[in-house]
Amino acid sequence: MDERGEGGAVTAEAAVVIPVLVMVAIALTWLVAYGVAQVRATDAARETARALARGDDRAAALELGRRVAPDGAEIGARTDDGEVVVSVRVPVPGPGGVLGLFGEHLVEGEAVAALERSATEAGPETQP
Repeated sequence: MDERGEGGAVTAEAAVVIPVLVMVAIALTWLVAYGVAQVRATDAARETARALARGDDRAAALELGRRVAPDGAEIGARTDDGEVVVSVRVPVPGPGGVLGLFGEHLVEGEAVAALERSATEAGPETQP
């Protein structure tokens, strides 16, 4: 076979492989972003729970959590049996394009902290 025939095959293979590699790169980038959102949600829950357990003002503790959490996060806190339980929920949009079928996913982080003695005496507010 002459060299001209093989050159066309290489072009055809590249035309198929390059879009697949681009989709794989986009999917991997989205997975990293998803993991970062999960870590930030858990960090926000932890920081908020620690602040509430110390007896900090509820509004200040929730604001601290909002600064750590990704944009669009919902933060909820409640007190149960001498513990503060904080949950953070964050919607993470899908990668879009051809991979848009994955849609939006919800990332959740939760943290529990024991109320400190001074916080127990102050009687922290509870929210259902």
